[in-house]
Amino acid sequence: MSKKQVIHYTDYKSPYAYLAVESAYALGEDFDLEVVWCPYTLDIESFAGSVEDRNPVQWRKVKYAYMDMRRFATKRDLIIKGPRKVYDSHPAMIGMLYAQDQGPEIFRKYNDAVFYRFWNHIIEVDDIDAIEAILAEAGADIGDYRAFLEGEGRIRHDDIKREAEMQGVFGVPSFLFEGEQFWGYDRIDMLRERIAGTLS
Repeated sequence: MSKKQVIHYTDYKSPYAYLAVESAYALGEDFDLEVVWCPYTLDIESFAGSVEDRNPVQWRKVKYAYMDMRRFATKRDLIIKGPRKVYDSHPAMIGMLYAQDQGPEIFRKYNDAVFYRFWNHIIEVDDIDAIEAILAEAGADIGDYRAFLEGEGRIRHDDIKREAEMQGVFGVPSFLFEGEQFWGYDRIDMLRERIAGTLS
């Protein structure tokens, strides 16, 4: 009998997705279920506006969001430095799929490294050379990464996002458990209660 699954949608350029990493791992460690990590690459400009065109209300929302995020980060002893631009994180998100294809240990090393290094201003998530280097460091065979990035990986990435949106996903971190969505780092306790009630 296969295990129940939690589908976890994430994006490396989301600070709240970074805050959710350890909690997402813990779901698979604390319950008899599988956590399936899926890329959901955010279109930042669609909800926060472009940097050049943001109005005062949008800037206040952005500034508050990062202040609030740092409150959570401080509790977790995490360093989160504000992004230096609006990023297209497709290279890193498709790299996630590539790492997953090469095994769970490689995926976890890759996942941890990308999140940590991006939010500490060590790498950029749109830097293909940097992403390829992290894949190699994690133990992946990087020979096919660039072809995967432009071909099969992009197709899979886009299919995953379309499927997520058909199920109501609109942001990250999002978790789907038995068709029910939990959006946000601060909803994970609710998700854990739901899982515990189902699996008990």
